[in-house]
Amino acid sequence: MIIWLAGILSIIGTILVYILARKISRRYPGPFTLPVLIGTIIIIATLFIFRIPYDLYAQGAGWINHLLGPAVVALAYPLYKQWGMLKENIIPIASGVVAGAASGVASGLILAKWAHIDEQITMSLTPKSVTTPVAMDIANSIGGIPALAAVFVMFAGIGGAVMSPYLFKWSRINHFLGKGIGIGCASHAIGIAMAMEHSEEEGAAGTVSMGLSSIVVSVITQPLIWLIF
Repeated sequence: MIIWLAGILSIIGTILVYILARKISRRYPGPFTLPVLIGTIIIIATLFIFRIPYDLYAQGAGWINHLLGPAVVALAYPLYKQWGMLKENIIPIASGVVAGAASGVASGLILAKWAHIDEQITMSLTPKSVTTPVAMDIANSIGGIPALAAVFVMFAGIGGAVMSPYLFKWSRINHFLGKGIGIGCASHAIGIAMAMEHSEEEGAAGTVSMGLSSIVVSVITQPLIWLIF
């Protein structure tokens, strides 16, 4: 009975936290007021302050993870609406994804090698820029820790979403296609959610980029490991 009650409270609490985070984001729009960032901080702080075990919280809130699949599938709708634009730009999209995926994997490997990070952690860090299920499978196949890979994916997603407006401004990237490809390669679904708020075209480009990036990273990860290590 207690577990069921904790599960229900976890679901309701998570939804209420997200609603609050959305209101804060709309009131004070900016990279550091992303709902996913604010919501994550509030939930972690609540669990820490009230000494609530994560396993107990996950009894209910874990069910929200099952909505991730339908949410990703829902991205197909703007993709369908922007299909003409995507077909016209298939070459820059494909070349941008290959470059973005390769640099994402290589940068993690090079920095980890330079910092003398443990090999198992390095293998967990390598697929950080693709969506969680793919990253966990890749990490498992190359000797990493799937659960740790999921943590790195979360950091990459939130970090990319927060820093991308400044990087785009600094790099003078103003075209929706460049922004969409970049955010899709680096920050997957979290970044795409933000891109959708900017424009449907940018979100559609990001969606294609995220899907293609997962395929490219799956293919090039092992060869890059052999090359760099």
